[in-house]
Amino acid sequence: METPEDIAVMDAESLLAAYAARTVTPLQALRAVTERILRRNPEINAFVVMDPGALRAAGESTARWAAGAPAGALDGVPVTVKDLIDVAGLPTRRGSRATDPAAAPADAPLVAALRRAGAVIIGKTTTTEFGWKSPGDCPLNGITRNPRNVLHTPGGSSSGAAAACAAGFGPLHVGTDAGGSIRIPAAWSGVVGVKPTFGLVPQWPLGAFGHVAVAGPLTRNVRDAALLLGALAGHDPRDPFSLPDCPRDYLAAIEDGVVGLRIGVLRDPGFAAPADADALDAVASARRVLEEAGAVVEDVEIALPDTSDIFSKIWGVALARLLDSLPEQKRGLLDADLRDVAARFGGVSARDMLEAEALRVQAAHAMAMLHLEYDALICPCVPHAAPLADAAIGDPVAALWTDWAPWTFLFNLTRQPAISLPMGMNEAGLPVAVQIAAGMYRDDLLLRVARTVERGV
Repeated sequence: METPEDIAVMDAESLLAAYAARTVTPLQALRAVTERILRRNPEINAFVVMDPGALRAAGESTARWAAGAPAGALDGVPVTVKDLIDVAGLPTRRGSRATDPAAAPADAPLVAALRRAGAVIIGKTTTTEFGWKSPGDCPLNGITRNPRNVLHTPGGSSSGAAAACAAGFGPLHVGTDAGGSIRIPAAWSGVVGVKPTFGLVPQWPLGAFGHVAVAGPLTRNVRDAALLLGALAGHDPRDPFSLPDCPRDYLAAIEDGVVGLRIGVLRDPGFAAPADADALDAVASARRVLEEAGAVVEDVEIALPDTSDIFSKIWGVALARLLDSLPEQKRGLLDADLRDVAARFGGVSARDMLEAEALRVQAAHAMAMLHLEYDALICPCVPHAAPLADAAIGDPVAALWTDWAPWTFLFNLTRQPAISLPMGMNEAGLPVAVQIAAGMYRDDLLLRVARTVERGV
């Protein structure tokens, strides 16, 4: 018989099977996860607020399973939501002292989708301020720490989601990603993080980086990520860029393997991106697994514009626009480094931004052409293992493309799906990861390749 500790760390598929077999109830699962949070969260600081409606939702789910009538694909499974996403009845503070503490009046589209699927929302997780950076701290909530080693950061901006996932605070977690904010903390925390195709998961209201940002899963294995993505995906009229509804069972072919697929190893994301020995070893390990599984794996070269310059402008101007949107008396409440970046990019001209957008599209076209030849790509996810949680960041603009996101923001610019996949631990006991990307709308193939690597590690 499972103990509460066993139940707390069960993956979503195992929980659903246990509910169906009537060996575990959603109420038991919620209690087990809550007990684990109470014990471990004080040193990790993954949560902004807990949802008082979780107990009622778990009770209703328990009654549905007892009647043999579960409501949806996630009925009774605990899930967390990043505090950039609206949950009705809870505040959306975005990690900032400058935001309104009033409760959100309505659920964001993905939260409504989670409720339709029967998920039990247990709380909102921490984010860096407005999702602007990768170290996991913010002025409102302080420092979130890495459960693998609390001296280190879990990464950001989905810091609390990654930390909660790694700590076993339930199996399913939702983050957002505008330049790597799901994949970076997933890599540094040793969990799976999926940046879906742009528009696959509807978003409203949009954040500061809306035209490159997506929402997606953080989980402890690829199958759970596929399960969660299937529940989140779907059209919502509030998001005019959300893709049309179509059947999306991402588990259907996930075990089909990679025999005959062509996989490219990307060495250059548009500039000389750094990667240490651990990052390169993770790529080499993934390559070996894919080759042994029957894929053809080759180094690829692609002519890309300087993506570091493109993304720096998009990121910096978005922060300048964010600063300008706040009343003068609230701007001093923001992270000083955020204000510095906003000031540095506040004078970028409309012509320069149009040029950056044209180059973004050029990069997307180049990657689309590459995917006519290659089914998927592998490359580093982060340049090195998780830094210390209290470390100073120095120049944040330089840190963006040297320490945080040099390998991730390309796929936000091109809007294609990408995943961070754990590849074990380095000699210091910190997680290492590989990144896998697929062509636009081939999230199914992305998950299939990732699952093959996961099985072979």
